[in-house]
Amino acid sequence: MPKEAFTTKAVAIAFVVLTVSAIAGIITMTILFEVQTSNLNMTARPTWPPTTPAPPPVMRLPRNLIPDRYEISITPFLYIQVPEGINGSTNDQNLSFTGISTVYFHCVKRTNTVYLQSKNLKVYGGLLMNTKTREIIEVLKIIHHNDNTDFLEMPLGKALEDGENYSLALSFIGEISENLEALFVSTYQEGDPAPEEYRDRQRFLAATNLEPTSARRVFPCFDEPDMKAVFHVSIVHRKGATVLGNGAKKGSQTINDKWEVTEFFPTKKMSTYLFAFTVSDFTSFNTEYKNMEIKTYARPEATAAGHTQYAANVTGRLLEFYEKLFEISYQQNTLDQIALPDLEVAAMENWGLITYQEGNLLFEENVSSLLHKEQIVTIIAHELAHQWFGNLVTMNWWNNIWLNEAFATYMSFLAADEVEPTFKIKELSVLFNLHSAFEQDSLVSSHPLSPPAKDVQTTHEIVQMFDVITYCKGAAVVRMLADMVGETTFHKGIKRYLSDFMFQNTEPSDLWKYVQKAVDDDNGYTKVAKVMDSWTKQIGYPVVTINTIIGEITQRHFLFNDSSESRLLWQVPIRYKTNISEPEYYLLERKSVQTNDFVSKKGEWFLANINCTGYYRVNYDLRNWGRLLNQMETDQSRIPLMNRGQLIDDAFNLARAKLVDVTLALNSTRFLQNETEYIPWESAVRNLEYFVLMFDRSEVFGPMQAYLQRQVENLYNYYKNKTGFTEIPKDPTSQRSQITAIWYACSNGLPDCVETASRMYAAWMFNITNLQHNKFDNNTKPEANSTSTSINPNLRSVIYCQAVAAGGKKEWEFAWEMYQTTSDTSEKDHLRKALSCTRKTWLLNRYLEYTLDPEKIRLMDVASSITDVARNVAGQALAWNFIRAHWDYVSQDGGSLLINEVTRRFSKQFELEQLERFRTDYDLGPAARAVEQAIEQTRVNIEWVKEHKDTVLNWFEKEMSK
Repeated sequence: MPKEAFTTKAVAIAFVVLTVSAIAGIITMTILFEVQTSNLNMTARPTWPPTTPAPPPVMRLPRNLIPDRYEISITPFLYIQVPEGINGSTNDQNLSFTGISTVYFHCVKRTNTVYLQSKNLKVYGGLLMNTKTREIIEVLKIIHHNDNTDFLEMPLGKALEDGENYSLALSFIGEISENLEALFVSTYQEGDPAPEEYRDRQRFLAATNLEPTSARRVFPCFDEPDMKAVFHVSIVHRKGATVLGNGAKKGSQTINDKWEVTEFFPTKKMSTYLFAFTVSDFTSFNTEYKNMEIKTYARPEATAAGHTQYAANVTGRLLEFYEKLFEISYQQNTLDQIALPDLEVAAMENWGLITYQEGNLLFEENVSSLLHKEQIVTIIAHELAHQWFGNLVTMNWWNNIWLNEAFATYMSFLAADEVEPTFKIKELSVLFNLHSAFEQDSLVSSHPLSPPAKDVQTTHEIVQMFDVITYCKGAAVVRMLADMVGETTFHKGIKRYLSDFMFQNTEPSDLWKYVQKAVDDDNGYTKVAKVMDSWTKQIGYPVVTINTIIGEITQRHFLFNDSSESRLLWQVPIRYKTNISEPEYYLLERKSVQTNDFVSKKGEWFLANINCTGYYRVNYDLRNWGRLLNQMETDQSRIPLMNRGQLIDDAFNLARAKLVDVTLALNSTRFLQNETEYIPWESAVRNLEYFVLMFDRSEVFGPMQAYLQRQVENLYNYYKNKTGFTEIPKDPTSQRSQITAIWYACSNGLPDCVETASRMYAAWMFNITNLQHNKFDNNTKPEANSTSTSINPNLRSVIYCQAVAAGGKKEWEFAWEMYQTTSDTSEKDHLRKALSCTRKTWLLNRYLEYTLDPEKIRLMDVASSITDVARNVAGQALAWNFIRAHWDYVSQDGGSLLINEVTRRFSKQFELEQLERFRTDYDLGPAARAVEQAIEQTRVNIEWVKEHKDTVLNWFEKEMSK
């Protein structure tokens, strides 16, 4: 040790004692904690009473201290298997955790105060040391800011100096959440392959979910995305548990007959929101990838049954695709994936330990549908893309979270399409994302992809950024940029961007510079920043109107409810073609231009936005609309498949915005009688749903349903004659069309469809009933999936739903019984959806009440279960009343989703007034923006119905009289 590091003997002894305590303290706490606190309500050990000083002028941490690494030891006091003599509920668990954290940081600007972030933790101790001189600096007090900053303020007895390195050790106590937040507890019932006497016993696990701002709820930290550091982690846990973390396991050591500690190798430099660990009894299916083992964990019975194999096998192929595309290897030395029974989000990209909801990772042959496989591969592809976009290179602040999410979404389309080309995921996902973004971005209450950082400060404001605009619009805009500059050039820029910013944080301007460099190298002409700033820094998108009579092209901000002239201007890339020419390209940079290139000289039609590469809508003069719709009715194959869907979508939404007559939109559905492709049908069904929502409580619904039944009958008969209800087409897009045909025919009352669905469901009920009678004699329970194979997995969701809708109490209670007995997540999802399909309001009300009991409906499924009820016309009012009565509970997971879905039918003045009162009377939290959007959309709906109801009724009556 150099002389300048010399300290007094007293200080040296104190430091040695502290160091030993830091290493051994967690063991001591482990042994003594339960004895000391078993009958106590835990409180902090404050040396000074907490105070709440005025917050600093900004919400962000000061940048005078920069973290380098953390050394963290955490002990979750949780039984994985509850010992004999304890009932086994969470009430019998000590749902708490303790920990010691030492953060090493360097000072870049002199300061007398250390600021960290901490929430719902009892923090004490506080030993600050200069790591070079070993000088200990007094922490005068620890102050918790009980406000939106979550600051943990520590005034010091001596200033920290610029250029010096320090460490800060803190002890803390927290609670393990039962609400899927931060470090949370999850439960499941033990099943096969456990011994018979242990089946159906409740098991527990602990897991983390920290994005965006919950790391501070697990340990005190610099909890902002640009405060990256290396993490050295050890977890003290009950013996026999499987512990996973961000890094590879370094080793485990026994503490006593009940406890052991597992230590992990250091992580790469990463943001705090990626910190993760789990404690469970899960087992894994392992696959080799290069010099690394990919381990996919699940409940032991799911692993033993092979439900993890598809995910495990496809993961390596997806990794290989990304490594080749980016020319950068996966950076961690381990990759674990785990299927959790409970998780607030669909999946989370924690570096080295990706967590998933069970249904998004597990695939069961002959039970899960083939379309479920599409969902699994797409979600895995999304999370793996984050290992580069988000984990390796991270946005500077949450206002640009689209740099993570939009790129992961876009890249997942490419990757999933590469490994499962028959699924045609790329074109389907592109349209789904495009249409979802268009819907929300057509409102004044939308937001830019990159709002000012000052507008995204609190946790609520940050959480609101994780929405359709960020994911779907972001992906659409990225795809548009790739099309403009060329995919080869685009990927060249992306590779350099990722390579040069490894383990760093970026702004959109950094990305534009690298794509621009690639454009310049390839002799391109796109001004990337100029173009992309128009799409990322302002809300909304344009409608481009092409007048083929005079050759005029105009752009204006597309909104459902605003006819005022907007000053917004976009750089609009237009790819167009005619029926007598090849595709051409034009960049619209002004409000309006007139050019002979867009004049129809020989009666040809013009079609713009070929294959929907641009993020905008297209309107035409009525003559060109007529030519396009006539082409669709006579020979739709002349129009590219994606554009057949987009023409319908544009027509309906232009009608909603009162830019074209509503009859033009309805006319665009006539050709469907001769259409069997999925994309046009999907677009039509989705857009006609708006008409259903607006009119299914009025006299318009009768003739409208008759028309819809007539339009779908040919498609229904096509698949009935081709495959029937017992087989499915080989082509995945045809499988989607088959499901659409059955669902749309049954939901619109086609007698043959309803009778067939009811008959198949009744046969299943009969078989299960007989099985129950036989098995109950042997005191064993039936499994729902043991005989449900008579209904093809692809068709179960639609058959279950339509049969329950057509049936009564007997059919509903059978579905509920099967939901309770099956352990397969895919089957549970089918049945949970079916329970919302009944037309009996008293059964729907019972189902809503079940969502308040986590033993019946898991918390992560509450929001989707309620929204399923709300989509049912018989349940919409029930759901609206229910969420208002139980807002605090039901909004814990998916408050924005609830508002978006439950209010979709709102088109009456009293509903608007209720919604406005709801905005005033309730603490909306992250759902505040969703409520504003719902209010705006409801006003649009009221006005639209008032103006168009008679016209729509007359159109449907006229069509049915032909």
